[in-house]
Amino acid sequence: MRRFEGRVAVVSGAAQGMGKAVAERLGQEGATVIAVDINGAGAAATAKALGGKSYGLAVDIGEEDQVNKLFADVAAKFGKLDVLVNVAAIVPFVKWDELNFKEWRRVLRVNLDGLYLMCRAGSDLMRKNNYGRIVNFSSNSIFAGTPNMAHYVASKGGVLTFTRALATELGGFKITVNSVCPGLTDTEGVQASPHKEAFGFVEMLQAIKGKGVPADIVPAVAFLASDEAHWITGQALNVDAGMVRW
Repeated sequence: MRRFEGRVAVVSGAAQGMGKAVAERLGQEGATVIAVDINGAGAAATAKALGGKSYGLAVDIGEEDQVNKLFADVAAKFGKLDVLVNVAAIVPFVKWDELNFKEWRRVLRVNLDGLYLMCRAGSDLMRKNNYGRIVNFSSNSIFAGTPNMAHYVASKGGVLTFTRALATELGGFKITVNSVCPGLTDTEGVQASPHKEAFGFVEMLQAIKGKGVPADIVPAVAFLASDEAHWITGQALNVDAGMVRW
C-alpha cells in the first residue's frame, strides 16, 4: 500500500524502538518523514534508510524553542504537515518510596509537556491546510496501574485525556487526534530496563499469547494516520494482545 504518497510526517522518538518502526512504515508507504529524536544521529540514520526527502533532526521535545524551530523548518521545506506521531517518551522504573519531585518533573517534562509542545506547533501548521492526522502514544499501564512507574502512568493518563480534548479543538479543521495504548513491547529501551523481566507475567494476562514487538503496534498507528480513519477522532485504541479489555 502507498497510503501516504505525497504526505509529510513528523515522528518523534524515531531513533529506535516503536518510533523507528512507525517512521519506517510511513516511509515505506510513501511519506516523507522527518525523524525526530534527542538522539540526532539515530534519527538521521532512520531517515537515511528511508531515502527520498526524509531527514532526521536532533530535538529535545521538552524545549519549546527546539520544537518551534522543528516545525518552522518543516513549513519552510514543505509548506505543510499531514501526519504527526508522538512516540517519544521516558519510560522509568522507580519505586514509589524513591520517587521525588525532580524525577517526577523529568518524566512529565517530556511525556506530557513535550507532547503539548509538539501538538501545539504541529497542529498550527496543519490548520493552514485544513488537514491533519495526529496519533499520540499513551499506554495500557494507565488501565493496569503498573507498579514502579507512577509518574509515567500519570503522564500517559494525561496523554489519553489531552488527546480527547485536542480532538474537540481541532475537529473543525479536519484534523483527527487519536491515541494508541500499547502493552509491554520488546524494544531496546525495555531491554535496557528492569521491565524486561515482566514479559512472562504480562503474557499470562494477554488473551493472545506471545511477546509484543514494534511490528505488532505499527499497523494500528498507520491506520489512524491514514485517510481511511477520517471519521475516527478522540479515541484510545489498546494494542496489547487483549491484556486490558474495556
